[in-house]
Amino acid sequence: MKQLIAFDLDGTLAESKQKVGDEMAGLLDQLLARVSVAVISGGDWPQFEKQVVAALPATAAIEHLFIMPTTGTKLYRFSDGTWRPVYAEIFAPAERDHILSALTEATKKAGFADEKIWGERVEDRGSQITFSGLGQEAPLDAKKAWDPDFAKRKAMQVLLRKALPDLSVNIGGSTSLDITHAGIDKAYAMRRLAEHSGIVTEDMLFLGDAIYPGGNDDAVRAAGMDTIAVRDVAETATAVRAMIACLPKR
Repeated sequence: MKQLIAFDLDGTLAESKQKVGDEMAGLLDQLLARVSVAVISGGDWPQFEKQVVAALPATAAIEHLFIMPTTGTKLYRFSDGTWRPVYAEIFAPAERDHILSALTEATKKAGFADEKIWGERVEDRGSQITFSGLGQEAPLDAKKAWDPDFAKRKAMQVLLRKALPDLSVNIGGSTSLDITHAGIDKAYAMRRLAEHSGIVTEDMLFLGDAIYPGGNDDAVRAAGMDTIAVRDVAETATAVRAMIACLPKR
């Protein structure tokens, strides 16, 4: 029997950068009464706080919730009445400056410099630097239409991997690329989760909407861990209902 259920966030638990809906929040509440739960995504803690933590009922057993921002390069737990960082793998200043310079150059070469954007295009999340093709505040419809076949982000990824050969450059959400230290992906996050939870990966299950070759959730499957591929938030809800029906309360 699984002891921990891990989820991707955008496209799995909620629409991109949107708050978890009431139905899903209620399902997570019921799941937390049975097993530990983790949420792993490329966003930083403030995004998780707004999308996930603020959505949960006051009765939720959040002491059993693991929040893993920036693809698991950070971990937050609820302790002594507040959310606290457990670890954070922060870029050195020189690394950060080199990445920002490479992003500026790659944006020009890829032909994105003059595109309409909403908000900042580059976000320094400490342990991850994220490029968002349409900016951090882009509306959902525009994001879905911008790069549905991944072609724009793959072209940008090629440029950045040449400029940053010692770092990981991975496709993130619907318009984003995430830059981290080498070897960082969601399989890495699951292994770090095992270290800090005391639950081995064999007793974990991961759900994501991008479990396919090239998808940013697929590293978990490729590492041999148990996964469930979902198409959208509705399918996630169906899977969680089935789990709740099968799992006893603590």
